[in-house]
Order: sequence, then structure tokens, then C-alpha cells
Amino acid sequence: MKIELKIKIPKNRVGALIGKSGSTRRKLERLTGAKIHVDSGTGEVTIVFEKPPEDPLMPHKLQSIIQAIGRGFAPDKALKLLDDDYVLEIVDLRDFVGSSKNALQRIRGRLIGEGGKARLYIERRTGTNISIYGHTAAIIGRYYDILPAKEAIIALASGSRHSTAYRRMERKIAEMREREALEQMMILREARASRKRKEESEAGECEE
Repeated sequence: MKIELKIKIPKNRVGALIGKSGSTRRKLERLTGAKIHVDSGTGEVTIVFEKPPEDPLMPHKLQSIIQAIGRGFAPDKALKLLDDDYVLEIVDLRDFVGSSKNALQRIRGRLIGEGGKARLYIERRTGTNISIYGHTAAIIGRYYDILPAKEAIIALASGSRHSTAYRRMERKIAEMREREALEQMMILREARASRKRKEESEAGECEE
């Protein structure tokens, strides 16, 4: 059964999606098994899988990759979304300052920081990639890493000082590490319990 998805990206990002002589589009098609049709005049992108892919998440992954490129990411950064552990999070800055071009420009400046220092600091502390483009701040990373980065972005977008935003980020980093460790512990316990049940079952079969 054919799968068809549509997504719209800014027209000035169409070139980044297609790539030089179509190289980026061809690479995406090769990696995902889809056909990608791009309307350069409208920015509308149509994704077509002639048959369901082996990875049932592939249509969603490709949609996220194209959306990420549309929100300012370089294709090589967007390709991280092929990994099951990576997700895309988009924060709409208009939710904080409205649609005023001046206000959006000001908030983009706060998020990027002088010489890009603010964005780079958040990226390094959280292990994420961040793109500030137009009216959005987009983040690519693992779920537990994205949340602290998003915390800092929301704090800055809300008018907090950089030092305050970084403190909030650090608290969220600690919280996420604790949650991730707990989750890993639970997975390990379940694996041990499952292995023990299997061993007991095999032992019972041998006795019979």
C-alpha cells in the first residue's frame, strides 16, 4: 500500500533540501527508500513510499528530517533523525513575543548570543543541535537532552537573564540524568527477571 505525506517548508529552504544538482534529495531517497517531490514555487514537499518500508517509523523520520531542514538545519545535522533515539522539537517564538518582526529579531539575538555563544553553550551542555530560524527555535537530540535545552530556550524567550536560564537548564539536566538512570535500572531489572524466568522454565523442562 502506497504511503504519501505532504509537508511545507519555507521557499528559501528548498535549495538546502534539494542540494547541489539534487544531491541532498537523492541521498535522502537512497537512505529512506522514498521518492521526494519538491514544488520550488510553493515549498510544498510530497513524500511517496510505493510500499510500506521495513522500518514503520521511516515515513515519520523522513518527515521530521525535511521539517528540520526547513527550520534551518544543515542536512547532515537533520540526518541524525534517522536514529531512533533522536527527535525534533520546535519552539514557536511567536508564543512569547507575538508576530512583531522587531520582537522576533530581538529574541533570536538573545537565543543566539554574542558571536553565537549562548546557542553554543546550550548545545554543548545538552549534547543537542539548535537552529534559530525565522519564528522558531528547533532542537535535535535525544529526548532526555532536548528537555534541558528547551528549558533554557523557553526561559530566554520569556525574558529571563542568561544566568537564570542556564541555572534552569542545569537543574533540568540533573533531573533528566536521574530519570534516565532510573529508567535504565528498571530496564536492567526487567531483563534480569526475564532471564531468570527463562532459566527456571528451561530447568523445569529438563527435569521432565
